[in-house]
Amino acid sequence: MDSNLQAMLLEQGNQAKAAARILATASTTVKNDALMAMAAALEENSEAIIAANEIDLQQGREQGLSSALLERLMLNDARVRDMAKGLREMAALPDPVGEVLSMWRRPNGLDIGRIRTPIGVVGIIYESRPNVTADAVGLCLKAGNAIILRGGEEALNSNRVITRTIATAASQTGIPGGAIQLIDSEDRDAVVFMLKMNDYIDVVIPRGGKGLKQVVLDHATVPYIMTGMGNCHVYVDEFADLEKAQRIMFNAKVQRPSVCNAAEKLLVHRSIAEVFLPGMLAELMGAGVEIRGCDRTRQIVTGLKEATLEDWDTEYLDLILAVKVVDSVEEAIEHINRHGTGHSEAIVSESYSAVRRFMAAVDAAAVYANASTRFTDGGVFGFGAEMGISTQKLHARGPMGLTELTTIKYIIYGDGQIR
Repeated sequence: MDSNLQAMLLEQGNQAKAAARILATASTTVKNDALMAMAAALEENSEAIIAANEIDLQQGREQGLSSALLERLMLNDARVRDMAKGLREMAALPDPVGEVLSMWRRPNGLDIGRIRTPIGVVGIIYESRPNVTADAVGLCLKAGNAIILRGGEEALNSNRVITRTIATAASQTGIPGGAIQLIDSEDRDAVVFMLKMNDYIDVVIPRGGKGLKQVVLDHATVPYIMTGMGNCHVYVDEFADLEKAQRIMFNAKVQRPSVCNAAEKLLVHRSIAEVFLPGMLAELMGAGVEIRGCDRTRQIVTGLKEATLEDWDTEYLDLILAVKVVDSVEEAIEHINRHGTGHSEAIVSESYSAVRRFMAAVDAAAVYANASTRFTDGGVFGFGAEMGISTQKLHARGPMGLTELTTIKYIIYGDGQIR
């Protein structure tokens, strides 16, 4: 690894740690003022942000990025306004820092309590979506944490301008300079080094695909919270309202196929497959979706591409869908638990017992009955935004909002007690 890059990362780590100590005791007013200033700065600098983003998009086209990745990368006036709106919504949320979770008195007179406290320094590694920059910074700031950002090289120009814009605005309201930092390098060794910065970073949150996940698993010594991969399923049960199922499935696949909560698989009960699949797949194909079917699916709708074993484990993030006919809700559950990534799963059924069975047995962060998987989102859940969708079980699961960016501290009040 280049010695200059290593020195830069260590200096960023030092600055972040120093800033985190100040942020830990920052008042809610100071943090909210910073968020509001950051939101205004994004809107004021929208033209510069979009111009930088256009450079990234042009480079992406030249490098052959898929249409799905280009869609994730793209910023426009509406998306910049949404970034600003998210920051203002965070300012309106309760400050989690200092919240007393419980308090009790022991027989010896000690009063013991548990309170929320910032984690410290959060590192985030993310791909494609530059709007994540503003969301991540806002959440970390409101929760009293410093942040070190490492975005994908395909969004570097966008991330530079966004980070500079919001960091400048925050500093003008009293936020310490090292609180918001971007690793301004395309060198992939920076990611590996970042994952080993135990003395500086308290937790790393990776947002990306299988490749990034493997890098984290292979190299991280800093604690991490895995997020993002969404091999999501919609299961249409034998007792489904088929009109409702068709609306849900179409939305889950087509509304925004490049994001992690889009459906990648359709499972259909055999008793309704011949009635449901022809119309459903025709509508999806009419919207440009490539269908890959199991043997039974291809007997019902001819001319489809065969789904391979690899398809069942693939997160497409594109207009591609694999379809399987199953014999029971139990088979659907077993298939999902074997091939899913623990993100978001849905059942469409009017059967109370089938819904109860599915909701209890499916192992995922978000499980839906009669609704699209597209709702798994921090903003939709009322968190303002999210750091990502955690697909692991410790210390956070599902959309990561403000409380998931805190830890706890025990406070003990005494009056001279000794042991």
